[in-house]
Amino acid sequence: MKFSKMHGAGNDFVVLDLRDGVDAPDAALCRALADRHTGVGCDQILTVEPPRSPGAIASYGIWNADGGAARQCGNGARCVAAWLVRDGAVPGAGAVFVLDSPAGTHAVTRLDGDRYAIAMGVPQFAPQSVPLLGYHEAQDRYALDIDGQSVQFGAVSMGNPHALVEVDDIATARVQQVGAALQRDAAFPQSVNVGFAEVDARDRIRLRVYERGVGETLACGSGACAAAAVLMRRGRVDRDIVVALPGGELQVAWPDAAGPIFMAGPATFVFEGEWLP
Repeated sequence: MKFSKMHGAGNDFVVLDLRDGVDAPDAALCRALADRHTGVGCDQILTVEPPRSPGAIASYGIWNADGGAARQCGNGARCVAAWLVRDGAVPGAGAVFVLDSPAGTHAVTRLDGDRYAIAMGVPQFAPQSVPLLGYHEAQDRYALDIDGQSVQFGAVSMGNPHALVEVDDIATARVQQVGAALQRDAAFPQSVNVGFAEVDARDRIRLRVYERGVGETLACGSGACAAAAVLMRRGRVDRDIVVALPGGELQVAWPDAAGPIFMAGPATFVFEGEWLP
């Protein structure tokens, strides 16, 4: 089984070509591939598959390191786009094309160099969309008791569930402790990706993300969009910002609250390999 190792701002992937009808990897194979000691090592496995909607050039699946399926991955979408460009399935620079993800369809624009812009859909703040139990109406801030302390957060769906905790100092944020506790909380029946954001300026934030099924990652594209959407809705930042993650920077713009949010960033090839079972 041939694969490509790729990353987007440090969020790393094993990419498999399943366009010939090969079955998607099962949970055990995903865990084996993702293992950083005995496998290839990655945050997620991406499967390139035939398109599901008219006009799309391909679809892709997303599998977490623990073997569970995921519905959205912005950094992964850029890597799939770059993989298809290299494969010859996409026209030249400046081309706009469509990919199908588990969460819907996404317009992709090929920018200069190794950069791609992805339309990530309209952020959904209704608690039922996240899903977040115990609330009927969207709120600016929610609160849950974590280890005897009240933790306030915003919540939004980007096709997958996100909670955002705003912090004064990203370096000392209790990412693992609070992130894991929120993921286990019954208020999030499908678990949740937890972001921790520090606002540097109106046009820049710093972000760390504790992903469900993975743990803390160097970058999270849907998490960057979720953080930007929550903070833009609060009026804390402008409508076009830089999101600085441990693995690199992403540009996130949400020009119209009724329209999609856009994310731009790099997609990088690392190496090619063959998995021998």
